[in-house]
Amino acid sequence: MAGILEVATAEFASKGLSGARIDEIAAATRTSKRMIYYYFGSKEGLYIAVLEEAYRRMRSIEGELHLEDLPPEDALRRLVGFTFDHHHDNPDYIRLVMSENMERGAYLAQSKSIQELNVPAIQAIAKLYDRGVTSGVFRPGLDPIDIHASISALTFFNVSNQHTFGLIFKRDAQSPQAMTARRDSIIEMVVRFVRN
Repeated sequence: MAGILEVATAEFASKGLSGARIDEIAAATRTSKRMIYYYFGSKEGLYIAVLEEAYRRMRSIEGELHLEDLPPEDALRRLVGFTFDHHHDNPDYIRLVMSENMERGAYLAQSKSIQELNVPAIQAIAKLYDRGVTSGVFRPGLDPIDIHASISALTFFNVSNQHTFGLIFKRDAQSPQAMTARRDSIIEMVVRFVRN
């Protein structure tokens, strides 16, 4: 199963739902279309399983950050840095999210597990934020979902727009030095936004 999901992830990330071919996934995994349809029901069922696995992996790693063990500002810095690194190291995840946005979230809406996976992520930010407000480090009145959205937007762009941004501004934004500077800048932006 894992091999099918891995190959299907690359196929859907590269070609989107409409362009992906079950024949190619079957050939690359040395299995049959019939077996794929048996386990996943349809091409759309496989696509949903790929989305679920991508979100599950990210949330699983997030859960290992132990944010509750750190002072609030350090925990926020770790969370933003992790999100930046995850997105940079997993461009297929970004492409899948972009593809699902092109589908207007139609398949993500069919998955109860993805929606359930995101609840702990927002709860972790809410707890982290509340600890920071209580200790006087973070300013009150912010929405944890908005904080999450800001982190996602700032870290997502570096992967989703890397080609167009690089061509327009003639910058190698993917060099190690540029990536380190951008990562540090994003962490600082989020911390300054939340800080009291």
